[in-house]
Amino acid sequence: MNLKHYIKSFLLWELVLGLKLTGKYLFAKKITVQYPEEKTPQSHRFRGLHAQRRYDNGEERCIACKLCEAVCPALAITIESEQRDDGSRRTTQYDIDLFKCIYCGFCEESCPVDAIVETRHFEYIFENREDSIMTKAKLLEVGDRFESQIAADREKDAPYR
Repeated sequence: MNLKHYIKSFLLWELVLGLKLTGKYLFAKKITVQYPEEKTPQSHRFRGLHAQRRYDNGEERCIACKLCEAVCPALAITIESEQRDDGSRRTTQYDIDLFKCIYCGFCEESCPVDAIVETRHFEYIFENREDSIMTKAKLLEVGDRFESQIAADREKDAPYR
């Protein structure tokens, strides 16, 4: 066993194996994506920009249970709620600070009514700090804009829920 070890050490066998692997990829066909024009395939479970969903009748889904706020490890979610005349609770303020958010998806997993989701949209920017706060109005607007994609992704995940 020792003789074999010394021979491998003398011949720099690990170095040869490393160079073999490097050579394999050095001469392989390169895969380059011209990003703005071409896009790589994306998983339906990708976690990007947050959105709030509505029911078919147009009412927001959030019931102000505050589970997403409680489970958020980055403390990025702030919720204030009030009770309506019919006895149900709804949010008056629902803010997500995207600078704090770590896009873990815990808020989405904890929501009992599938109100808060993370879309597959990742091409967004902020020009000032105030834009990084996703208010309830912004979340609902994003949800309305991407509802068809969100619903399609939920259908793909249906066997796993």
